[in-house]
Amino acid sequence: MKKKVLSLALAVLCVVSLAACGNSNKETDKEAVTAKVIEYDLTSEQYAFGVDKTQPELIDQVNEFVNRIKEDGTLDEICEKYFGGGEPEAVASAELDASKDQLVVATNAAFEPFEYTKGDSYYGIDMEIAALLAEELDKELVIQNMDFDAVCLSVGQQKCDIAMAGLTINEERKEYVTFTEPYYEASQRLIVRSDDSTFDDCKDADEVTAKLAELTDADTIGVQAGTTGQYFVEGDEDWGFDGLPAKCVTYKNGSLAVQDMLNGNIKYVIIDAAPADSITTAINEMQ
Repeated sequence: MKKKVLSLALAVLCVVSLAACGNSNKETDKEAVTAKVIEYDLTSEQYAFGVDKTQPELIDQVNEFVNRIKEDGTLDEICEKYFGGGEPEAVASAELDASKDQLVVATNAAFEPFEYTKGDSYYGIDMEIAALLAEELDKELVIQNMDFDAVCLSVGQQKCDIAMAGLTINEERKEYVTFTEPYYEASQRLIVRSDDSTFDDCKDADEVTAKLAELTDADTIGVQAGTTGQYFVEGDEDWGFDGLPAKCVTYKNGSLAVQDMLNGNIKYVIIDAAPADSITTAINEMQ
């Protein structure tokens, strides 16, 4: 009798153990939801630097500098550090001091790979260009980090000399700054959750845009405030954007928007192509 009871108890324990193992495997095997970029350009844009309108000499100097680094390969070398697996260089900012000859740069350092921070140092394509420009002008570099939608305004108010922040040339911003020669071809791209297959069969940007046009005002798309992505979603005649039927939700930076999407609070994110890749890579590594 004791042997039968013992055997029955062992059998029950085995069943419970197997069930527990099965549940554990299901949890382990379940893949975390990540972000993915839809690899089609929704727009075609040009980045340029925005210079203080009251400094025509500086505008000429920056244009000459931009054209030279494009022609002699310096710009390509800088971009290669961020797109080709090179070693980015840290850029230091001096303290603002009106008694010194300084180049004061307005930026939003949450736009990797163009401008971002690690510790007290700045990194990014624009920041390395800023360091070279300050050296060219024999000025001390001062970097003022602020919200993106304040960048051009600060230059227009003569609080900074130049805006270097992955700026797309457009008419509205020309009210505050004079744009230099363009230095980078950019575009907007869509970011979705990895478990969203809506755009998997799309063969070009037109098909992606057509599916976005099927959204309703119950859907939400996240953007970085003041960027081209916001104008693309909301629509703007000057930009030539018809807008989308979804609700536009603004964030201080793209990383916050993507994280909110992964948390299920918004449906999609639209942001510039290079930052889209950087943001999704960084966030996915943490999932």
